[in-house]
Amino acid sequence: MLQPSRLSAGGPGLVSCSVIFGAHQRSSQVAIMSEWMKKGPLEWQDYIYKEVRVTASEKNEYKGWVLTTDPVSANIVLVNFLEDGSMSVTGIMGHAVQTVETMNEGDHRVREKLMHLFTSGDCKAYSPEDLEERKNSLKKWLEKNHIPITEQGDSPRTLCVAGVLTIDPPYGPENCSSSNEIILSRVQDLIEGHLTASQ
Repeated sequence: MLQPSRLSAGGPGLVSCSVIFGAHQRSSQVAIMSEWMKKGPLEWQDYIYKEVRVTASEKNEYKGWVLTTDPVSANIVLVNFLEDGSMSVTGIMGHAVQTVETMNEGDHRVREKLMHLFTSGDCKAYSPEDLEERKNSLKKWLEKNHIPITEQGDSPRTLCVAGVLTIDPPYGPENCSSSNEIILSRVQDLIEGHLTASQ
């Protein structure tokens, strides 16, 4: 049985959140790995910004636009835009997910809306050209310091370090995220050094 944990607020522009936990069932049988868990992080990433139907434990279904997937736990974050202008955000734990079916590939407007859903106010202060320049400058700096860096997503693109850390626009130390605290700290220090050197 799924056990939802819900945090909600009413009114336009506010968010309703819920997290779905799958019940752990102990049995003498070997658990069969779900179709979702057999996929890898790159395959999970293909669902981002698409409207999907998720079948979870106990055959419960959830529909929404995929905002993100967690590359370690396979958790899925779904967003639904409500008629009153608010939105609902649902997190589904990866181990509870059975199948994910794409319902709608989405369009440019939905993608932009999702991409900027939680964008920091700092990012809006930069023009697209400024963001591109900051990204390229930081990318060169990290490469100069022998840090493996790639780009992912659409413009403005997220920088990805060794598949374990991401740097979102506007590419400052506070825009880094990683579950590895050591790598996070070292990359943030490098970015601080880059910002100091470029002033």
